[in-house]
Amino acid sequence: MMNKAAVEISQLRVRRGKTHVFDGIDLVVPRGEITGLLGPSGCGKTTLMRSIVGVQRIASGDVTVLGQPGGSSALRDRVAYGTQGAAVYGDLSVRQNLKYLAALLKAPKGDVDRVIDEVGLGPQAGQLVDSLSGGQEIRVSLAMALIGSPELVVLDEPTVGLDPVLRTELWGLFRGLADRGVTLIVSSHVMDEALRCDRLLLMRDGRIIADTTPAALLADTGTADPEAAFLALIERDRHVSGDTRRSRRELREEEGE
Repeated sequence: MMNKAAVEISQLRVRRGKTHVFDGIDLVVPRGEITGLLGPSGCGKTTLMRSIVGVQRIASGDVTVLGQPGGSSALRDRVAYGTQGAAVYGDLSVRQNLKYLAALLKAPKGDVDRVIDEVGLGPQAGQLVDSLSGGQEIRVSLAMALIGSPELVVLDEPTVGLDPVLRTELWGLFRGLADRGVTLIVSSHVMDEALRCDRLLLMRDGRIIADTTPAALLADTGTADPEAAFLALIERDRHVSGDTRRSRRELREEEGE
């Protein structure tokens, strides 16, 4: 495990029935940075994140997180996972949800107040989650992920469906966490969020087609915005994949002659 790596994945293979979701992914996620996992819906982002936090059945390969096998008990209070949607109890208040999780994790005294303040839910702390707006519910889920001061926070499309103002506020929170040394992996299919990341993993059809930085992405594709850059990468990937398929077909034809 590299000293500066939060996550190291080697030859990860995941199958769903007879379908290969991943067929040998390799990647390294550095510590203390925001790594954006971007790509269209269905490209494998959630499966990759589930593999990192240890809740995905894998066919083969190695997933090492903070120096431990992914999903091991030693990572219970060091890794937080925020799933899509609000993973909270609607009939409990914000504070009750957080106190329940804090008790399970044996989090330090005062942790509930800390995360409520961090996500800006002080005025809503006593409200039932079911009475909150959609954006506030997402903030509660994020607060749940921050209980116990995890070293790695994995967030699956945390800004989906939010208005631009709230998205900007949340990304400000993510940046503050990274500045404190927390590693974040944040998935999104909104390409303009790429510019808010330190590192980018761009996915398509179960493959990582680019491991880069925002500046390098734009420079490499000669584009002015991340959406155009991603479309350029897709076109490049289609061309390369198409050439590979033709080469294999031609080889099979030659072998048959």
